[in-house]
Amino acid sequence: MIASRSAVAVSPGVMLWRGYFDPATQQQLVSDVFELAGCAPFYCPRMPRSGKRFSVEETNFGSLGWYSDKTGYRYETTHPCTRQPWPEIPELLDRAWDAVCDYPAPAECCLVNLYRNGARMGLHQDRDEQALDAPVLSVSLGDRAVFRIGGTQRRDPTASLALQSGDVLVFGGVARFAYHGIDRVFAGTSLLVPGGGRISLTLRRVTQPRK
Repeated sequence: MIASRSAVAVSPGVMLWRGYFDPATQQQLVSDVFELAGCAPFYCPRMPRSGKRFSVEETNFGSLGWYSDKTGYRYETTHPCTRQPWPEIPELLDRAWDAVCDYPAPAECCLVNLYRNGARMGLHQDRDEQALDAPVLSVSLGDRAVFRIGGTQRRDPTASLALQSGDVLVFGGVARFAYHGIDRVFAGTSLLVPGGGRISLTLRRVTQPRK
């Protein structure tokens, strides 16, 4: 069940729903993630040009999956290792998108990031999509993390925000190109994720919907 529908405005264009998903629903989402990862296994993407491996493991759900390798960032219709289509986005996440994102089309990608063993995510922008008018929705599961978000320029001031398991964060509008990242994950603060760690589920609309 959804535990909370009360949103807090973090900054212009950034909204936070604390404890949006109750503990039972969080457990269901984690079960869904690992079940779907059975056919779309986690893998370590590589940075463009340098080929350096990400510290996070990733997979995707939906008709399109975000991918990175030495040639650049892009969306693909199939898993890079299995070459099979990505599994469908879990219904619980589709419902959350419909409930909190004021957008007239469904999400097409759920990027799944698995943080273990000190993994983090440097400041970056989400701008590989065509539907840049659509917001980005992120679900936190497992260990507590420090999320950092700034402005649309890399040197803009940033603010840090503690994200707990079950929280939902949405940024769009003037914050759609905001630089953001994960500075730290506090290992052992949750027993939700098998083997420990944190999972983030980031929903995005990639293509422009037909009018």
